[in-house]
Amino acid sequence: MPGSEVGFVVDADAAGERLDVFLHRAFPDRSRSFLARAIDAGAVRVDGVTARSSLKLRTGAVVRFTVPAPPREGPVAEEIPLVFLHVDEWMAAVDKPAGMVVHPAKGNWKGTLAGALKWHLEREGGGLSTAGGAARPGIVHRLDRDTSGVIVVARTEEAHHALAKQFEQRTTAKTYLAITQGAPRLDRDEIDLPIGIHPYQREKMAVRRDHSTSREAVTRYEVLERYRAGALVRVTPKTGRTHQIRVHLAAIGCPVLGDGLYSGRTVIEPAFLRLPAGPPILTRQALHAASLEIDHPASGERLTLSAPLPADLEAMLAALRSAG
Repeated sequence: MPGSEVGFVVDADAAGERLDVFLHRAFPDRSRSFLARAIDAGAVRVDGVTARSSLKLRTGAVVRFTVPAPPREGPVAEEIPLVFLHVDEWMAAVDKPAGMVVHPAKGNWKGTLAGALKWHLEREGGGLSTAGGAARPGIVHRLDRDTSGVIVVARTEEAHHALAKQFEQRTTAKTYLAITQGAPRLDRDEIDLPIGIHPYQREKMAVRRDHSTSREAVTRYEVLERYRAGALVRVTPKTGRTHQIRVHLAAIGCPVLGDGLYSGRTVIEPAFLRLPAGPPILTRQALHAASLEIDHPASGERLTLSAPLPADLEAMLAALRSAG
């Protein structure tokens, strides 16, 4: 029953099994990706501790699973403008605008990238991969709602697996531009801090060492410009943890500007920069996926997909420069 908690005691036959394999045997009607997302979201505890998919179970261990609601039917196609950076029969790449959720979820059933993709790509005779489930057509990776920039989607099942494998094996190269609140002390550095679920706020992640939800996370950055109130930073994450860039920049004392979760400030007013009164300068987190290097799933050609800095972030930079 969705929303209810079910419990299992691991018997000798299941000893040594990975947690995700064990759950898939218990819930054969749910996809492995659905169960993996539930585990990553902290819905599974083993002996009272939130566990990872790769945990090897021991005889007598108690597994408790808060069963999430199954995903709704796939998104409805919606006529929403999109800027395509690449389109062919295997894959597409889009410059996602800030404020757009990638796929339907609770509270965000409409206005999603997935719905817009269905309208643009299916009406011209093509389609989108369903390997990620009906609610996530074509979706191989994600960007946070208020992060703009490059995102790729798969149009066939084969392309989906080929693209997903590259993200899993870390053979892609992602570059972000971030405007930070405050400037990093060093011009360039590597942040190597594990990230797990926040101990008190479930919507947040946090730097956590030696916790069952923690995973290795590595981010490299370079300061491109410094201002009195912040900096423009080029960021290249080497791993792909949830909120990784946002958590890591906050951890060194320079959260992403306008990031309500990690900086406590969601709107940047002129007064923040000691400028004359006027309308807000920025109303979202200043994080942009500027480029992605990835191998084409059919030809193997290395593609470099780039998205220009959007107008709101350009305006924020202009304001920072004028403020000194």
